[in-house]
Amino acid sequence: MREGFNGSVSRGDAQSDTDENSAARRCDSPGCKEPGEFRAPRSREQLRDYYWFCLEHVRTYNNAWNYYAGMSEEEVEGERRADTYWHRPTRPFSGEPKFGEAMHDGFGFFDEDAERQATQKDQYSATAPELAALAILNLSPPVTRQAIKSRYKELVKRHHPDANGGSKEAEEQLKSINRAYETLIRATPA
Repeated sequence: MREGFNGSVSRGDAQSDTDENSAARRCDSPGCKEPGEFRAPRSREQLRDYYWFCLEHVRTYNNAWNYYAGMSEEEVEGERRADTYWHRPTRPFSGEPKFGEAMHDGFGFFDEDAERQATQKDQYSATAPELAALAILNLSPPVTRQAIKSRYKELVKRHHPDANGGSKEAEEQLKSINRAYETLIRATPA
């Protein structure tokens, strides 16, 4: 609200325009002579284009309105998920960028980091406990996490006491295999 020259208080221009339009607007329901004071979207595709109804007809329209009518379950779920982030594009917090959104480093600021990481991956050096664990599992570096898991499963089946008639020797061998597996899994990147 603002004060005019003569001291009277008037509403802003936008508010007074809508008041004037609503007074002149009639209800869009066929045959209704009441003023159209309440807006309702024309369709799901035209959410910013409105019908104008009187109170009685807007209530009827709202009771019949179903935004999801005609959508498949996948479309409804997609719409609900998009509503959680206001239909804006999203990016992962961590990890590799998705959908070709990799950052372009035109000036080469991050080349040194990429080279360092590549050499670290190539120059995996195992510690003494890790080398001992690899020897127990009969593996040699470089080794992947999947290779460790598959070799562990194979050795557990072979040395399990139930498979060896309750042998104490097999039980001790299984304990050392378990310790070696734990050591290697902790040291191997996921």
